[in-house]
Amino acid sequence: MRLDNDTGFALAAVCVVLIRALTGCAVGPDYTPPEMATPEHWAGQGLLTDARPADQAQTVRWWKAFGDPTLDALVERAVAGNPDMQGAKARIRGARAARLGAASGLWPSVESKSGYSHNRSVAAAGPGGTVSAERNLFQTGLDALWELDLFGGVRRSVEAADAELQARIEDLRDVLVTLAAEVALTYIDLRGTQEQLLIARRTLEAQRHTAQLVRSRFGAGLAGALDVARADALVATTASQIPALETTVRQTIYAISVLLGAEPARTLEELSEPCSIPPAPPHLPVVLPSELLARRPDIRRAQEAVRSATARIGVATADLFPRFNLIGSAGFQGTKLNDWLKWSNRVWSVGPTIDWQIFTAGKVRSNIEVQKAARDEALSTYTKTVLAAFQEVENALVAYAGERDRYKALEESVASNRKALDLARRLYTEGMTDFLDVLEAERSLYASEDALAQSRRTLSRQVVALYKALGGGWEEDSGAGGGHSGNM
Repeated sequence: MRLDNDTGFALAAVCVVLIRALTGCAVGPDYTPPEMATPEHWAGQGLLTDARPADQAQTVRWWKAFGDPTLDALVERAVAGNPDMQGAKARIRGARAARLGAASGLWPSVESKSGYSHNRSVAAAGPGGTVSAERNLFQTGLDALWELDLFGGVRRSVEAADAELQARIEDLRDVLVTLAAEVALTYIDLRGTQEQLLIARRTLEAQRHTAQLVRSRFGAGLAGALDVARADALVATTASQIPALETTVRQTIYAISVLLGAEPARTLEELSEPCSIPPAPPHLPVVLPSELLARRPDIRRAQEAVRSATARIGVATADLFPRFNLIGSAGFQGTKLNDWLKWSNRVWSVGPTIDWQIFTAGKVRSNIEVQKAARDEALSTYTKTVLAAFQEVENALVAYAGERDRYKALEESVASNRKALDLARRLYTEGMTDFLDVLEAERSLYASEDALAQSRRTLSRQVVALYKALGGGWEEDSGAGGGHSGNM
């Protein structure tokens, strides 16, 4: 179709405005990553002699350091089936769709309209007379609207949506970190409780043997009834602890099954057989505090929240300025169906419009202040997240160091209690000591062996806590595609 000079001039002006929109700067503050002072080294690292610098391979598949194939398989299955993983992936898909919706504002929208109407009109026909007429009207065509993003409001919306999408990806990574740690901790608890159960059963068998020995001596007149009663009481006390441990074993297996996304009894058969507690690796991984900011998903997520909030300030600021729109329509219009779509019945229009909120009683500026406050809140959350991450690492280091020293002392305690029990039994058999010394030695040995098993479990748990604090359990490229995260 031909355009007259005025229309051509208008389109040229619109093109100039369009070029300005595509090359101009967006209003509002540009995002700068928040700065955070970090210590040069960990205070708790000085308590350890077995700490080594960690590389990414160590922290991505950190559970391999325990050398337990069952644990490896459980983590793999949890990543594949845990409901939290599926929910995190769904949130990524939603954020990606929201980002596409925000980016659609950069492009024109076109809609098709068609309609039919039957009209009757009345017109004057001379003095005191009127003439009525009826007609059909057939219409069809396209309407187009393009908002020219001169001041960057739409581009800031896209920037905010990008940040929110990345935050959801960090959510998925955080779920991976937490899930791997939860599976490992629950598995270590299971093996620790099973070891306590084995110790209790072994102790019970030894105490029953001692009680039988006392009864034999009582029958021979070499022991009193009080010794028999004391021996039976100790047997009953130890036996009473076994059902509670058996219950804990089952409940822990149920918890593992749920972490895998299965019904509670799914792993009962495969995990009921007792196994040893996964031992803590010989060397602990440690990274510099400054490296932690780039490794932990929760810190990265908090940083993306600051980026999104900063962009939202620009979105709100754009409302202070006019909106430039290019509007156009083209189609056909006729009164008869058979000649409705003739070329001579074509209609069209094109032209720019300007919308500007001149007076809003402070609504726009109030919204800008709301978005600035949200940005400041996000910055505070970021600072809090970083400090909490530093605290987690320090807590894990000092807890491991303290438990390691406790474990060494308990090993010595168990060895000494075993010697004491052997000596007490021999002296009692020879009639050189009271039976109460035997009972006390048996109680002390059982208590120290049980405490040693719990300390072994706690040591492994502290290693898991350290890996979790370091943000281990995902790969750098895992979440970019929104699919399977982590090399699992």
